Amino acid sequence: MVLNKEKLYRILSNRVLSDSYNSLKTLPSPTLFKDIEKASKRVVEAIAKKEKIAVVGDYDVDGIVSTAIMVEFFDILKYDIQYIIPNRFEHGYGLSSKIIDSLDKDTKVVITVDNGISAIEAANICYERGIDLIITDHHTPPEILPKAYAIVNPKQLDCTFPYQHICGAQVAWYLCASLKSELKLEINMADFLDILSIAIIADIMPMRELNFAMAKRGLEYISKSKRVALQEFLTMCNKSKVNGEDIGFLLAPLLNSAGRLDDPLISLNFLLSKNRFDANKYLYRLVELNNQRKELQLSIYQDALKMVNQDDNVIVVFDPDWNEGILGIVASKLCDKYKKPTFVLTQKEDSIKGSARSSGLIDLYELLRLSHNSLSNFGGHKSAAGVSLKVEQLEDFRKALNENFSKLPPLSEDRNDYLGELELEEVDFELFDIIEQFEPYGLENEKPYFLFKNVQIQKVLSIGRNKEHTKFVVTKNISDTFEALFFGEEANNYCELNSCNFIATLGLNEFKGNISLNLHIKEIL
Repeated sequence: MVLNKEKLYRILSNRVLSDSYNSLKTLPSPTLFKDIEKASKRVVEAIAKKEKIAVVGDYDVDGIVSTAIMVEFFDILKYDIQYIIPNRFEHGYGLSSKIIDSLDKDTKVVITVDNGISAIEAANICYERGIDLIITDHHTPPEILPKAYAIVNPKQLDCTFPYQHICGAQVAWYLCASLKSELKLEINMADFLDILSIAIIADIMPMRELNFAMAKRGLEYISKSKRVALQEFLTMCNKSKVNGEDIGFLLAPLLNSAGRLDDPLISLNFLLSKNRFDANKYLYRLVELNNQRKELQLSIYQDALKMVNQDDNVIVVFDPDWNEGILGIVASKLCDKYKKPTFVLTQKEDSIKGSARSSGLIDLYELLRLSHNSLSNFGGHKSAAGVSLKVEQLEDFRKALNENFSKLPPLSEDRNDYLGELELEEVDFELFDIIEQFEPYGLENEKPYFLFKNVQIQKVLSIGRNKEHTKFVVTKNISDTFEALFFGEEANNYCELNSCNFIATLGLNEFKGNISLNLHIKEIL
């Protein structure tokens, strides 16, 4: 299909305007969550009795934002809580015996955010010690649930919340909304939408229904946010407003870098900063860590490419010396490149740990459920997961994944990576504005990509800190040229091209006050 601006507008608007929850006014009530009233009443009781409450988060963006929301909410209540984000190198993932041992001895209530649904052992320890455990999570529940006082998770079978696919920070936000109601307080929950939108986008939630409504409004709030961390971020980027890609490719990697290489509390402290001096200090530490992450990621990715067996339906690569904090990003890049579910694994002591990514067309959690006999533990959701297994189980696990892949529902024959064909002459700011209207993009509301045919190439250049990206200077018309960027691909692979077909979307380039359009290439055909 050859597209024009009118056709594109109609396609994009039809996606989201028919959703049931496409504005903040239509958001479903907190009371629809199973156990949320029970959880709220227990927290209110703890506050009344001045009992110790602890919040346990996670080291990724969703977990960090979840924790920040809880900390800020209790700050508004002027009630001190203990909060912990596990260090992946010291504590591992989520609520564990190590984390419980680090709590204040007289802790009576533990609230998990963005984790806990698989914490069977830790829940038993809490029960034995007389700690009431409240789990708020969004990951797929196992068949046997933890022994907790209350579990707030939209994916529970008997939960009546009408939309399952929300992130951990949204579940935490809803618990705070329920607490606000229980305490009969006037707190504007929309004040949290600026950072909540970061978690929704970073955790790659389907960008439909309430996710779209909350993220869209949150992005608008970021530009006028009173949060000094976000003001410093905007200043550093020289931006007055942000879109979903700014969060996904700029801010989220910064926030994730601390948990990958150092201490996730750096990111939490950044978001919670009370003055611009502290925010600036934490931000530039995150920039340093993110630069280290990029170098390490490139090294691991290049090593992993040599190990890929393209004949397999599921890619599994392993090296005992890889940094486990980088595995998820490398899995994502390999998944994008080969269009297959990808597992990137390393060794920690006497076991193998790793991360998995899928494009969303293959349900990773279901694949792992079918392959669980060769695993020690696993958790996650449709698009992302984590696994652990014994060293001697590696080959069995690889075989099980590839055998069980055939048991999954087949891919749709209609799958396309682009909306339609577009002439290079059609690319202008009017087209860009149409695309921007329906931000933020994500799963189920994919950013529009277009097929460009027979594009004439004038020049091929290497760009980027490590020359890891390619810039094509292409002919737009007789007297005009245009830039097309191909991220993560080295120029020497394409230096002999005179023309090509490629799939790309529009991008915006801001440099020294000058704004121009370019193309971001997804795939060269």
